[in-house]
Amino acid sequence: MNNLHIFKNIRTFVFDVDGVLTDCSVLVMEDGQLLRTMNVRDGFAIKMAIREGYRVIIITAGRSAGVEIRLRALGVTDILLGREDKSVALAEMMKQYALTAEETLYMGDDFPDKAAMHMVGLPVCPQDATPEIRAVSRYVSPISGGRGCVRDVIEKVMRLNGHWPQ
Repeated sequence: MNNLHIFKNIRTFVFDVDGVLTDCSVLVMEDGQLLRTMNVRDGFAIKMAIREGYRVIIITAGRSAGVEIRLRALGVTDILLGREDKSVALAEMMKQYALTAEETLYMGDDFPDKAAMHMVGLPVCPQDATPEIRAVSRYVSPISGGRGCVRDVIEKVMRLNGHWPQ
């Protein structure tokens, strides 16, 4: 990849859940509970990023208590659940933390992420994102959602800045 420089100034990562941290699948239980799987390597990268002082924000339309518990266990404090309009949620976070577009990466996979992706300096997506999202992304990970695409972008940023563990 010749354009690694686009990752250099990132200090904040914003991630969608379904299709980014998960593979878009839900297991529907008899009681109506929806179960998801998350990649442990994505989790490790999130933990490392937070430990090194990067901000990690999760914005999702979903309302899964299990997802929130998992993310809090990784050290994520900014978890915005049930947010149908992700651009409004992102604007709130950018204002609250005085984030600039240039230092912010947003990874989404489907149409609900599109408006928010236009608000950041580095919109990215997993390999299996919808065509509309791939078209607005400055980087398309070679890895699918829920399979390590989050690790892919976090590791790129941290390696470029000398923060990835050796």
